[in-house]
Amino acid sequence: MSRAFVRESDQEGESLPERLVSAHPNLVTPSGLRQIEAQVAALETARQNARDADDKPLLARISRDLRYWTGRRATARVIEPTTTHDNVRFGVRVTVRAEDGKERTFQLVGEDEANPALGLLSWVAPLAAAVIGHGVGDTVDFQDRSLEIISIDSGL
Repeated sequence: MSRAFVRESDQEGESLPERLVSAHPNLVTPSGLRQIEAQVAALETARQNARDADDKPLLARISRDLRYWTGRRATARVIEPTTTHDNVRFGVRVTVRAEDGKERTFQLVGEDEANPALGLLSWVAPLAAAVIGHGVGDTVDFQDRSLEIISIDSGL
């Protein structure tokens, strides 16, 4: 087939959709900003390696991810840890107790640094929304049960 009849998009593989960006402000902890910066650096290295290998599909995926992380770095609003813990807010570690006595501890962090398995909960998650603004001793309703906030401390 003549190259005149080959679309440029056919040569480079399928175009990838952009990664979705949250509509919420991009709040991050200092640790979250370091994670974003490390991700950007790793992707820049990977992009160069993909260029060197002339791996166009890989280059397209890496470039898309690099656009996402570069944008997240540009919009990041670092929230420094607070020394007062009167109320639940971004960055603090919170322990709640359910009616059955089970306790759960989590830190409110940015969306990109959230990892519930490690106790890192996005500040826009439903549980976070239920406890933000409340203090120790307050009871909040969450998913048809009551949770008592039993401690608030720095997330460090």
